[in-house]
Amino acid sequence: MSVQLMEDFSMPKKKTNPAFLKMAQMPLKPSPQLAEILGSPAPISRPQVAKKVWAYIKKHKLQDPKKRREIVADEKLKPVFGKARLDMFQMTKAISKHLKKS
Repeated sequence: MSVQLMEDFSMPKKKTNPAFLKMAQMPLKPSPQLAEILGSPAPISRPQVAKKVWAYIKKHKLQDPKKRREIVADEKLKPVFGKARLDMFQMTKAISKHLKKS
């Protein structure tokens, strides 16, 4: 009995849309409430905002210890999130309301 090698039938790689990359890296102006968390009112890209907000959450230990997906907002995060607790997957939606084109 001969052993046949299977061909790679994986999905073809999608090409990255350059317009999307440009939009994702575009600097946006944070609201005063969000700027307080970020540490600066200077324009910043969306990925960098997420990175800095996560750093703030981890530094202040704001993740619920039992439900790691939930973030317990402190006094600075409440105005940004709009509520005391927020699921991590809803965080970007809440943050996007505080970013404007500069």
